[in-house]
Amino acid sequence: MLSINPSEISTVQLHGYLLSAIAPRPIAFASTMDEFGNPNLSPFSFFNVFSANPPILVFSPARRVKENTTKDTFENSKKTKEVVINVVNYNMVQQMSLASTEYPTGINEFEKAGFTMLKSDIVKPFRVAESPIQMECKITEIIELGIEGGAGNLIICEVVKMHIKEEFLGDDGTINQHKLDLVSRAGGSLYSRANCGFFEIPKPLLTMGIGVDAIPAAIRNSTVLTGNDLGMLGNVEALPEANDVDKFAKEHAKYIGSNLLKKHTFAKDFLTKNDIDSAWKALLMK
Repeated sequence: MLSINPSEISTVQLHGYLLSAIAPRPIAFASTMDEFGNPNLSPFSFFNVFSANPPILVFSPARRVKENTTKDTFENSKKTKEVVINVVNYNMVQQMSLASTEYPTGINEFEKAGFTMLKSDIVKPFRVAESPIQMECKITEIIELGIEGGAGNLIICEVVKMHIKEEFLGDDGTINQHKLDLVSRAGGSLYSRANCGFFEIPKPLLTMGIGVDAIPAAIRNSTVLTGNDLGMLGNVEALPEANDVDKFAKEHAKYIGSNLLKKHTFAKDFLTKNDIDSAWKALLMK
């Protein structure tokens, strides 16, 4: 048996062991706003519900391990004391993953990930319109667990209004878990889908994706490509070179011609195989 003394290994190693051992973990897709009204959106898997009366949720935007810096969500929470926790299901998981990219402060992750900002009823932060369940919260307490990289910051918040899309309710008025199709985090790049099991999404934190907002409107508004597809397309650092697209077109254009619907369907086939580069080449063919 491998026995570990936390003080004798690096924080990075310990972090990896903990995240793989305590899994799957629910995801708090936290929407906050700074004191100037700028929105921020980021997912956190150090999260759960801890009380029903009062209704209390706790999540932790931990200090970054390598740089020992704090995240915008933590800073916004301290200053405004409001947050919206959005539930993440399978239909939006790729876009959620894209929103976890370390974009510079001031960048709107709603736009980068292609989500719709929905005005809240009580708090100022926006809700994620695509989320099946959204919980407006007032932050009651923040507990800083340390000052070193990797230290957690417990954001204790009370639900003041909960929004549930009726399509996810059963005939008895309760939430239907099969319809909800939640996803959760495990170690490394692994996720778990409540209706199926583990699946993998490449971590976007290692790159700076162009974002859904940088995708041409004709592709963004496709009737074939889903939000997950757009999330995958937005998680690339750069588009393929024109020469590579032309070469790809010579090999494949005969199968689809200039028909937009066929082009998007052709690209979607590549996305199902996680071949994002070929999908982009198909979409950029003229």
